[in-house]
Amino acid sequence: MKKILILGGSGLVGRSLINELRDGYEVYGTYSSKTITNLPDDKQFQLDVQEISKMMELISSIQPDSIISCIRGEFGQQLKFHKELAKVVRNINSNLYYFSTTNVFDGDFSKPHTETDVPIAESEYGNFKIDCENILKEILDEKVQNIRIPAIWGKDSPRWNSFKESIRNSKEIEVYSNLECNNLLDVQLARQLRFIIENNLKGIFHLGSVDTMTQSQFYEKLLIHSDSKSSLLKYNFYLDSSNTYFFALKSTRDDMPEYLQTTNEEIISYLLG
Repeated sequence: MKKILILGGSGLVGRSLINELRDGYEVYGTYSSKTITNLPDDKQFQLDVQEISKMMELISSIQPDSIISCIRGEFGQQLKFHKELAKVVRNINSNLYYFSTTNVFDGDFSKPHTETDVPIAESEYGNFKIDCENILKEILDEKVQNIRIPAIWGKDSPRWNSFKESIRNSKEIEVYSNLECNNLLDVQLARQLRFIIENNLKGIFHLGSVDTMTQSQFYEKLLIHSDSKSSLLKYNFYLDSSNTYFFALKSTRDDMPEYLQTTNEEIISYLLG
């Protein structure tokens, strides 16, 4: 049975990946402070992003066929961690799957961005992710696959929990009425990554709903279907302008099957179902 090591297995994405991959793979995971509830004790290990020697020892001991990184931490330390991780992966029979973000394009809101677009960021977070992508690609070439993702939702995601808490407390929810976005479910992301791994797909991947919807429209539909009042929404213009802006990923790849793709409406139905 092939082995998969998930760096950052206690977070939303990590937990969902574990649920998807533990049927068919020997899955290991790391956590920083909160243990992983869906992994046996002997398959999980405490690891902070500054513990580079410990990371090396862990990989040497497990000898995973695939490594997935969704680990979090201070940006500078993450950059150092991933540079050393790449040096390890370069010399073993393993592939690295690195989770990146829509924020690598937060310097250009003029359109949804595809895998062939050159990243351009203004935020510290976006620039850090670009630097990390570039370092990994320089060291690993085809042994690293960059997985860029939009806002991730799930039945136990911080976004969904925050939304439900706002409803319970009749708390105002601030939304942008001119910012077109796409979204993705944690369970859908896990299925897509499994397909990528099992079919040995290479390169950059833009995962997310195939359509876009303004942030305000997405929340309006959530509120309507949950029998709550849309008056909870406080509408704002992104960048204080009435122009339409895009914070969305678009894919030009043709190797992701239709049954693994999703729409915003399907995401909303899942959350409310």
